[in-house]
Amino acid sequence: MIKRTALVCALSLPFVAGAFAASEQARVPLPPARPVLSKAQQAKVENSEPAKLLFSQKKLPSIGKSMAIGYYPRGCLQGGVELPLNGPTWQVMRVKRNRNWGHPELVKFLEHFAPLAAKTTGWHGILVGDMAQPRGGPLPYGHASHQIGLDVDIWFMPMPGHVLTTEERNNISASYLVAADGKHVNQNWTPADAAFIRTAAEQPEVERIFVNAAIKKELCHIEASHHHTWMEKVRPWYGHADHIHVRLKCPPDSPNCRHQEPVPAGDGCSAKDLKFWFADSIVHPKIEPRKGPPPRGLMLKDLPPACKTVLDAPANNGSTVELTASGRTDQRR
Repeated sequence: MIKRTALVCALSLPFVAGAFAASEQARVPLPPARPVLSKAQQAKVENSEPAKLLFSQKKLPSIGKSMAIGYYPRGCLQGGVELPLNGPTWQVMRVKRNRNWGHPELVKFLEHFAPLAAKTTGWHGILVGDMAQPRGGPLPYGHASHQIGLDVDIWFMPMPGHVLTTEERNNISASYLVAADGKHVNQNWTPADAAFIRTAAEQPEVERIFVNAAIKKELCHIEASHHHTWMEKVRPWYGHADHIHVRLKCPPDSPNCRHQEPVPAGDGCSAKDLKFWFADSIVHPKIEPRKGPPPRGLMLKDLPPACKTVLDAPANNGSTVELTASGRTDQRR
């Protein structure tokens, strides 16, 4: 009888232990569910957090017809579409940033430009840097523009002949083409780089291409005996020593997109045009220690009113862009 009782107790121990564990687990409070904010609470968040934080938290695009809203450095993107990480003649870099989104016209441009660039340069293809966040808007770091889905950085580096790993995409650096003096291109510059820029600038949907001033000066030297309208689109801007920044025109389907101001007349190659960019204060600026708190940055109220609708809209969980057999993009939902 004693043995039987002991056996029953031994067999019961796992059940007792399991029940005890379940009881103890029940006492551990579950993490609180994310609270549903009232309109007043939501407004408080939107008025206290910079827009770059609000938009960077959105990992998927909004539902709705694709539209670029506002101006390149002050706006947002409705119905953004994703550029696939790999294409026949392109690969996306810095994938952890989730910035390979844009207006469908930007995706179509890259789909069309990549094979053209490969042909004119002899490269396998192009490496695509930052486009926009899923809903556009201010970025938490790296750019003032890239907000409405019509800007893209494309690296001065040929696409390799293999598919890059995630680690490679997040750590490889683009080729730097400007000499230490900041006034000339360096030994990394090749004729293929000039062909690369020219091919991009010749596309009719391109509004502007930003390059380093030293690169613009080199292009002016190469094309000194010719006047090309494409050169008018290529303009110097701070940085841009390792990539070109391509900006597209406002698409017809985006009535709230503000157009880029026209460039001054001429190809931008005159001594007067270039003088500013080679002043010592520009080439070698003095870095002054910041005084006081960092700048607040754009708030949601600083953006077009439609950007609040974009921010609050449900996510489009099934918006992708695929290449069809004809080579054109096909948006699927």
